Amino acid sequence: MRLLAFSDIHRDLRQAERIADGSADADVVVAAGDFASIHRGLEELIDMLVVIEKPTVLIPGNNETLDALRHACRGWRTAHVLHGESVELDGVEFFGLGGGVPTTPWDWSFDLTEEQAGELLSACPDGAVLVSHSPPKGHLDGRDLGSEAVLRAIERARPPVAVCGHIHECAGQQDRIGPTRLYNLGPGGTIIDV
Repeated sequence: MRLLAFSDIHRDLRQAERIADGSADADVVVAAGDFASIHRGLEELIDMLVVIEKPTVLIPGNNETLDALRHACRGWRTAHVLHGESVELDGVEFFGLGGGVPTTPWDWSFDLTEEQAGELLSACPDGAVLVSHSPPKGHLDGRDLGSEAVLRAIERARPPVAVCGHIHECAGQQDRIGPTRLYNLGPGGTIIDV
């Protein structure tokens, strides 16, 4: 299965158009959050992506809420908005966890505590592709800003691939945890074979 994956597009309509155009070459599109900027521009950005006809997995970042993302994606028949849940697409399971983990210093941010994230991640099936807005602690997380709960979930569930965003300075970087290939995506669009 070929994924076209991205994150942290932050209202860049031109880049959203490029992602939509490139989706024809993918089996599944994966969007790891932060479509908006401080809760602004979500609907307009999603309007650029709804032309994607391939199955699309989306999770909220910390710049939009789960409810706002679900509302913006209503009517997009190939969209699967995940947060603490999974979906199977062509025999491959995907599990999503949105929001900033651990909590950020911004009062506007959609965040989870490590405990809240751990509870949601406990439902991640073994071997599912993990789509998380926040990176795992110590990997692709800049100044060690990642999540302990995400790290523990990867160590337990051993996904073949785990994608994230959130830490812009690490966009485009890759790493490994055991058998898991890790990607901090960024807005450019990354092709990943699963």
